[in-house]
Amino acid sequence: MRDALRGLRPERLEDLIAMVSLYRPGPMELIPDFIQRKHGRSRITYEHPAMEKFTRETYGIMVYQEQIMQIASEMAGFTMGEADILRRAMGKKDRELMAKQREKFLGGCRERGTTPAKAERVWELMEKFAGYGFNKSHAAAYGLVAYQTAYFKANYPVEFTAALLTSEMGDTDKM
Repeated sequence: MRDALRGLRPERLEDLIAMVSLYRPGPMELIPDFIQRKHGRSRITYEHPAMEKFTRETYGIMVYQEQIMQIASEMAGFTMGEADILRRAMGKKDRELMAKQREKFLGGCRERGTTPAKAERVWELMEKFAGYGFNKSHAAAYGLVAYQTAYFKANYPVEFTAALLTSEMGDTDKM
């Protein structure tokens, strides 16, 4: 995580929130691309115009569960309730429900004029990410606590260490 943050050079809380969401088993492989895109060393691309609308703030990379739901709604005509079923199926890795959702997504995309190859590519990106994705509010809470902790550790190291030791004084293994 430290190496990723050094590469990212966060400038705002949203950068930390995105990193919290990306630093998970599935999305972790997207961190280098995210960093390259943030710093303008890599071109930001969107597989579909809907993706630009919903992933602009994350440099064209799906980072949050909400983005997947919004893309499914825009590209395939899912209601937000249906998109939430998709999100849950991905999160629980329910293969049977995922197969149904995939067909519904591809069919909805076809009805809305997206080529099968493009719809399949977007589905693959969604599927790769969504099993381990956070919702943005969850990541925001973690990001804020991480920022506050880092701030105190960097600016008040004695007080930070004293508070840390005090909070763990009942467990000598942690001390």
